Amino acid sequence: MTTELQMLLWSVVLGLVQVTLVATCLIAQRGLGWAASARDEARPPLSGISGRLQRANANFLETFPFFVAVVLVAHVLQRHDSHTMLGAQLYFWARLVYVPVYAAGIPYLRTLVFSASVVGIVLVLAALF
Repeated sequence: MTTELQMLLWSVVLGLVQVTLVATCLIAQRGLGWAASARDEARPPLSGISGRLQRANANFLETFPFFVAVVLVAHVLQRHDSHTMLGAQLYFWARLVYVPVYAAGIPYLRTLVFSASVVGIVLVLAALF
């Protein structure tokens, strides 16, 4: 398995961990009854760390499809070099760091880490041309 596919696989694991964290926070703030319900009534957004974890997860879901696309295209085209490996690793590690940085509410570092993940996607994409 290539480094790029390994980073893709670990990114899926990271996404599942984030979903689990958000679900746990949701149950803690709103209760198991609400979590198990049809959720028809509107509720205010999650607050504090729970809200930040939910927004970090939403941010992951915004970038992850792009990462999946470039890694799979690189795999299909058999384009594996130092740029694609670095890009995939940069994306994964930046996304991993992003979760606690966002949860802690560190604004400028959060933006820097997010930017690093986007640079990772761009590195893989650039290697495809």
